[in-house]
Amino acid sequence: MRYSSKNDEGQMLLATGVVLMMSLLSMAIFGVKMAGISMPYDTAGDDTIQASADVALYLPSLTEDRAELWYSEGVSEFESVNKSINSLHDDILHHGEIRGVELKLLNITLSESDGIISVSTELGAADRNSMLTRIISFEIDLDD
Repeated sequence: MRYSSKNDEGQMLLATGVVLMMSLLSMAIFGVKMAGISMPYDTAGDDTIQASADVALYLPSLTEDRAELWYSEGVSEFESVNKSINSLHDDILHHGEIRGVELKLLNITLSESDGIISVSTELGAADRNSMLTRIISFEIDLDD
């Protein structure tokens, strides 16, 4: 005499295997996206040019705004601008990391004449496709 019984163990094992495979597949897809392999290589990208243009456009006003904050707290004009440009150097490094472009202010020089502080720096910008340097010069008068 034969006994017939339904056995669900095989189906549960199959379901567990499917769930495990789907889990591994989603982890693999996530890993590929994190590594950037799924992103196309754009040889005509203008990230370096755009990022350096943004820095050149906004650096003078940002430097002056930060310097005014230091100056209003009693720091001298020259030292206010010096603290401002040095703090912006760190922010520009971070801004570049976010955009995927290495940005760095090089050879920062400050000079003072008749209460006007002249700032000159060289901006270095690079990504995986290109590299450029750009001179940025401007003047700040905090007595206005």
